[in-house]
Amino acid sequence: MTTATGSRSSTATGTTAGSGAPTSAALPRTYLCWLAGVQTGLLGDAALYFALGWAASAHGGGAAGLVLTAVTVPRTALVLLGGAVADRFGARRVMLVGDTVMLVATVALALVAADRGTPLWLLVAAAAVIGTVDAFHLPASGSMPRRLVPADRLPRALALRQAGGQSAVLLGAPLGGLLVAVGGLSGAALADAVSFGVVLLVLLRVRPREDEPSGPSAGLLREAASGVRLALADPLLRAALLLTGAAAGALLPVVSLLGPLLARAHGWTAGPAGLVSAGQAAGVLAVAALVARRGALPRAGVGAAAGLCTASAGTALLALAAGPVAAVAGSAVAGLGSGLFACHLGPLVMTGAPTTHLSRIQALLTLVQGLALVLSNALLGLLADTAGATLPTLLCALATAAAGLTALAAPALRRA
Repeated sequence: MTTATGSRSSTATGTTAGSGAPTSAALPRTYLCWLAGVQTGLLGDAALYFALGWAASAHGGGAAGLVLTAVTVPRTALVLLGGAVADRFGARRVMLVGDTVMLVATVALALVAADRGTPLWLLVAAAAVIGTVDAFHLPASGSMPRRLVPADRLPRALALRQAGGQSAVLLGAPLGGLLVAVGGLSGAALADAVSFGVVLLVLLRVRPREDEPSGPSAGLLREAASGVRLALADPLLRAALLLTGAAAGALLPVVSLLGPLLARAHGWTAGPAGLVSAGQAAGVLAVAALVARRGALPRAGVGAAAGLCTASAGTALLALAAGPVAAVAGSAVAGLGSGLFACHLGPLVMTGAPTTHLSRIQALLTLVQGLALVLSNALLGLLADTAGATLPTLLCALATAAAGLTALAAPALRRA
């Protein structure tokens, strides 16, 4: 699976897409308004996700896994259809419907949890609703920056969004813990409902360009399939999708899965393990903030490849670290590379997709990332059980470096 608030009169300098020429043009106020609303929603979601996981853990590990699966399965199964729906009926309309459904669902969750506690059936039902709405909401939301921001300012806009997403990850869990301590799952659900109310108010004010319903439909399933065919036929989109899958499979599990396993293998406490995760997030934030202010590199494909090579070095340092300080340094370098990759590949994909297929391409990106992550988590976890955490972490570093070098060798990406 990514927003942030910003000043409504931002005057940060940046780089025009494709030329590298500096520009002092501010990001559109409409985009900053939408971004502020979505950031509020992300923070509320992160708090609720923590509260759901905490409540599920009281039923045991199997129950916690079931709740996570209840989110992942509908999101993965329906996301291509969700992209077709957003392109067919308009991304803003889909987001309005999705946020309305989630507002009602979170209020209902709060009321039922206050009356009956947190039975497993309630947690699974709430997770299934979240996953289903995400399948339609994520592609629509992912296409909004292209609909709200001119192409020359798109890299800065996406970097600002990336920074906001990382901020929500950092703040969401502590906020969720506080809400659970004060009001339980019911309190976290009510807070998320308020955040959806804010998002709805913002969406009522924001009207993106190029977001009108398309003509007579040939069928949503056929339209979803046409998005896949388009991406596979286009050299740039095809290469970007493959690179996204490789990065998701080799980078995302490093901090979330292998980092804690490395910490336990070294006998470190939870504090240093948390700092490893924070180092990665800080690295991503630093790059995203820099790109949001100064703009992306003029050759975005080279920037994305350089990001993967940098992340590879950080991952290797993390794998070989003998102490917490070196491990945090390695995770920070990996975060810098991850941020560099995301901030350059995202604009490439978004500008390379035709406006008629924006949401479908975003849906395909979500699907590729999800499938790669599920597969790699399973394989890396099994390998860590049999050979220890160092070997799979080094393999991730090797795979990330190979992906970066392959990107440099691919003409469609190297010249982009």
